[in-house]
Amino acid sequence: MNINTKSMPAYELLYIVGIIAISFSSIFVRWSSADVAVIAMYRLFLTNLLMLPLVWRHRAEMFRFTGRQWRLLTASGIMLGLHFLLWMASLRLTTVASSTVILTLEPVLVMLGSYWLFRTKANRMMLWGMGIAMIGSIVIGSGDFSLSREALLGDILSFLGAAAVAVHMLIGKQLRSDMSAFAYSFWVFLIAAVALAAYNGLRGTPFTGYGAKEWGLFLLLAIVPTLFGHYLFNWLLKHMSAAAVSMSVLGEPVISSLLAWALLKEVLTAYQLGAGALILFGVWLFIRHGKAYD
Repeated sequence: MNINTKSMPAYELLYIVGIIAISFSSIFVRWSSADVAVIAMYRLFLTNLLMLPLVWRHRAEMFRFTGRQWRLLTASGIMLGLHFLLWMASLRLTTVASSTVILTLEPVLVMLGSYWLFRTKANRMMLWGMGIAMIGSIVIGSGDFSLSREALLGDILSFLGAAAVAVHMLIGKQLRSDMSAFAYSFWVFLIAAVALAAYNGLRGTPFTGYGAKEWGLFLLLAIVPTLFGHYLFNWLLKHMSAAAVSMSVLGEPVISSLLAWALLKEVLTAYQLGAGALILFGVWLFIRHGKAYD
């Protein structure tokens, strides 16, 4: 990507593209009847397949990493695979709105991780934003519990998925300081896919026998939310803080919920609307008063 790194409007445009792209992820997952671990695995393997023609162009750096970098790449890949596994599983138990809005806690979790690892400080308004967002997540959880314990479990899985991707982002911020977006993304996606393949193998989940519709959805997941979403955000990690890149999830529940309403006929409850608005406001407040650019 030949983007002028001093152009903030260009970053904002890329944000919009990425947010729209990742918003389709939950819809594609819902349309698929395959096991969520299989969906995640083939989503990543197909992404690597699409990136393969460009490996030769980046051959100079693809294997020139230190032992520490390989260890961090492995950890980042496993966390990304875990994120997909947990979050996709949540979509089978709770609504798209609840699952995606809980994911917006990611930048808050990234900030908490940054404080623990790097002693990055948060100002008072950021702390207020954290608190409001957390209260919103508790409210949405209590509302879903009144509907069913299954929905609450889905919310918990989504929260754990947000925690996993927050760790992935923190590791990525360290690696992207001296590693290209392509090399980082290719290896992280591949490691995540291999980890999921091992998981499926241990469970005895079949790797074949899926129809054209399923393969089409796997491919759509690879192209739209992965390449035009996650890869794009990995590129932005070079020039923006991890917390700022995490903000990209802020618009996902809004677009995903509208898509779920239009395509899946999901209806939002008063609890989801109120708690979702609370979480989004809290995360917006957190990002608004935090450091966005390095």
